Amino acid sequence: MSRSYFPKCVALSALLVLSVGALDTFIAAVYEHAVILPNRTETPVSKEEALLLMNKNIDVLEKAVKLAAKQGAHIIVTPEDGIYGWVFTRESIYPYLENIPDPEVNWTPCRDPGRFGKTPVQERLSCLAKDNSIYVVANIGDKKPCNASDPQCPPDGRYQYNTDVVFDSQGKLVARYHKYNLFAPEIQFDFPKDSEFVTFDTPFGKFGIFTCFDIFSYDPAVVVVDEFQVDSIVYPTAWYNTLPLLSAVPFHSAWAKAMGVNLLAANTHNTSMHMTGSGLYAPEAVKGYHYDMETESGQLMLSELKSRPRREPTYPAAVDWHAYASNSKPFSSEQSDFPGMIYFDEFTFTELKRNTGNYTVCQKDLCCHLTYKMSEKRTDEVYALGAFDGLHTVEGQYYLQICTLLKCQTTDLKTCGEPVGSAFTKFEEFSLSGTFRTRYVFPQITLSGSQLAPERHYEISRDGRLRSRSGAPLPVLVMALYGRVFEKDPPRLGQGPGKLQ
Repeated sequence: MSRSYFPKCVALSALLVLSVGALDTFIAAVYEHAVILPNRTETPVSKEEALLLMNKNIDVLEKAVKLAAKQGAHIIVTPEDGIYGWVFTRESIYPYLENIPDPEVNWTPCRDPGRFGKTPVQERLSCLAKDNSIYVVANIGDKKPCNASDPQCPPDGRYQYNTDVVFDSQGKLVARYHKYNLFAPEIQFDFPKDSEFVTFDTPFGKFGIFTCFDIFSYDPAVVVVDEFQVDSIVYPTAWYNTLPLLSAVPFHSAWAKAMGVNLLAANTHNTSMHMTGSGLYAPEAVKGYHYDMETESGQLMLSELKSRPRREPTYPAAVDWHAYASNSKPFSSEQSDFPGMIYFDEFTFTELKRNTGNYTVCQKDLCCHLTYKMSEKRTDEVYALGAFDGLHTVEGQYYLQICTLLKCQTTDLKTCGEPVGSAFTKFEEFSLSGTFRTRYVFPQITLSGSQLAPERHYEISRDGRLRSRSGAPLPVLVMALYGRVFEKDPPRLGQGPGKLQ
């Protein structure tokens, strides 16, 4: 599998061009798109009807691309499922698919539209990139024929892939990525046989690409960062916000911080399905984000990012997530722990009963330590410290170690872990740490109204503490150290390889 879609034959000359024209910073754009959905997804429509719908969505995306380009953007990312929607069968998605060739064929669809059959969507995206001199990242569907000699060939004789494409500022196809970790409802698509580590070079850094549920995986998400040393990730997603720990903006910003790369995350916008939350995240700070459950309109965001963040003096130092907690004695408590559920996982909780205190809660090998001070202990709000150390098994299987401080939905302890949107209790001081057995820990703080805590109010210490540093009282909804223990994962995050029925 190609590790990079950068043709070897032009590598030397391209490197010279990149070195001469390299940019220290670039303007990135993401567009959160309110997708125009088809009327019918269970029964197939004609190719003409499918194209009509896709063009309606591309009409909206075209306005965003043109506006971003006018404001100086070098690259724009659009969401997963942004051109035709979701909830299809294998048969009903087929009219929306195109043959997407390997980028090594050196193809600019806008200049040579008929080279790989009828590809009107790729042609239009290519022309948008070329005519506006901007890199365009989009998510569409790929189809590839197969035959009986392939034991994994589906009965209908074709593979169908959830696919990201990237067109450079000349309209050339420079990257194609087949989503490796499909989410459980994506029955319309096939799992690729092998993971693809797709990168592409630009004058403003080296980019990697993957899609939505891939961000939970080692392969390809961690590999493309750690082994291929990309500077930035482009990330189309269709993310269902699942409070308290899996809301798009807190999780994605935490991932960028922990992995040490820029993350350009474009989400779809559909409030009825709790889909919102896009952003531009740098390793050292959140550059901009959008979270809107009130309106039904899309949103364009732009921000300046460092092209090669690893070279910057502000680049975050490595964190030993085990150091502080493993050398700390557990805080004694006279109260008993209690169980609670977060997204089908049973946490061990302990209640925060005073306005200041020190607590420890443990589950299996993970012990979570919290020191805190509230401005006041309100009687109408309850907070708990929770720990989870185990295999998550619903809608994907992946091993987690999590320490979290969160507001319970009501004063009934049975609601600890349930979604909640607002908080009035304010924390002046806090320090959260855990005895993690992984270096992949994603730190997040979400405030009342699902807003991110500004970086000036907290820090990540090198010994593995998420702690306050300003003394400013913060209305905390949830604080978490979300750890992934990849070596304990089953072979595949999604449904597993093989045919989909």
